[in-house]
Amino acid sequence: MASQADERVMISERIAPGMLPRVLNSADMTIIFVAIVLFIVNASAIQRAGPAAYTYWILGFLAFLIPGALVTAQLGLMFPQEGSLYVWTQKALGPFWGFFAGFCAWWPGILVMAATGDAVVTIWQFIDTGGLPKNWEQGLVILAVLWFSAVISLLRLRMTQNYANVAVVFYGAAIFVIGLAGILWLIGDGHSATGGFGTASNWSLHSGTWTLFGLVILALLGIEVPLNMGVEIVDLRAIKKYLFWGSIVVMIGYLWATFGTMMNLPASKSTGGLSDIFVAVQHAFWGSHTWAVIIALIALWFFVSNTVVYNYSFSRLLFVSGLERRMPTALGRVNEKTRVPVNAIILQTVLASGITVVAFGPWFGSNNTNKIFWMFQAAVTVIWCISMVLLFADIYLVKRAFPEKFEAVKVAPTPVLLGSGIVGIAASVVGAVVTFKTPWVTQWTTHSWRVWLAIIVALSAAVAIAIYSISEYTHRREVPTPTPTPAG
Repeated sequence: MASQADERVMISERIAPGMLPRVLNSADMTIIFVAIVLFIVNASAIQRAGPAAYTYWILGFLAFLIPGALVTAQLGLMFPQEGSLYVWTQKALGPFWGFFAGFCAWWPGILVMAATGDAVVTIWQFIDTGGLPKNWEQGLVILAVLWFSAVISLLRLRMTQNYANVAVVFYGAAIFVIGLAGILWLIGDGHSATGGFGTASNWSLHSGTWTLFGLVILALLGIEVPLNMGVEIVDLRAIKKYLFWGSIVVMIGYLWATFGTMMNLPASKSTGGLSDIFVAVQHAFWGSHTWAVIIALIALWFFVSNTVVYNYSFSRLLFVSGLERRMPTALGRVNEKTRVPVNAIILQTVLASGITVVAFGPWFGSNNTNKIFWMFQAAVTVIWCISMVLLFADIYLVKRAFPEKFEAVKVAPTPVLLGSGIVGIAASVVGAVVTFKTPWVTQWTTHSWRVWLAIIVALSAAVAIAIYSISEYTHRREVPTPTPTPAG
């Protein structure tokens, strides 16, 4: 028992608080939550479910978002350390599962960074019809977005966060206009472009749309991400505040944007891309392409800025891996002046750039932007869901291992927390499984969708296991060295 307790003690717990400044307040945490979770393109992709889209949203809120917020609040208050899920799972299950959970929570961030750059390309092509026709042109735009995100992320966190806060406020205004488009269309046309709302069976779930539950889970992933920066929070009360208000904003935002899109655009004509949303705005605002372009420009700015948020928030998981010596120790260092993990940010950007070069090379057609985007998103869903299974399972294990600490910060009655764990595990498993069922967009065949998704997920898991095995082998061969100090 003593050795088991020892292996759950983390180096990062002791030294990360002295290396990183406390600058994030509850508003900052809420902004990070909204930037990570509220991906408005999902409001378009789910449209092909028709009225059942709202059923899927509500099911996702009840089975995943709300239970996830409760469990995350409990774990975050018990262990308010840098690295969130990495730390919580190591406390619950030991170093291997801690690293594996951390990797499965970190790696999707790299894929999403490439995907958000891809979203910028899609928006650009809507604004400039026929623009960026070649793969290499699209790839260059994505690389520019990635390295811009690196430059901004390398600034002091307070400066970077101020920039992100402004971008997300404008993004919220754009989402309001998207929903308003639905009201304007109803006032002018008198009926919804997507029909069937009056038929009860159209609101029910059926096998043809089950895979969209995976899309809903994707849309709600990222609950725990702000706590990757657990020691950078000014006041721990911000944890409950951001989870409450962030969840409210996300729920309203998705329902509102789905409403605006569905009122203006028939579900049968949905492409599942961002262009659907802009077309919906154009329809509602008296055919004004200018209005659609304004919203598109704000969305473009948001996705550039969103890449920044992903870069600095996910770099903290890599930073903790460096401190724990599961990854090169250089990743566990911070710049003396800015006090941000420079090496972790640069490595993430290099990896995302590598994925971009591979995905947008000459071996893929130039019309595959939307296709590649959704494959990245599906892979993110499955890999991230694996980490979420561990997050929800952690609530049982930390209760047993740290009963006094569990009771001291309890955010809800114990049966509610334990019930949230069961529901969350089930939702995560189902979300991962149904993602394989059928493609989310028509550009993929079912066979190629499943094969490529399986390849990406299997390779990702193999890389995580290989890195841990190498680190264990290295540790056994090393002469013991002094524990790193906060000077970094």
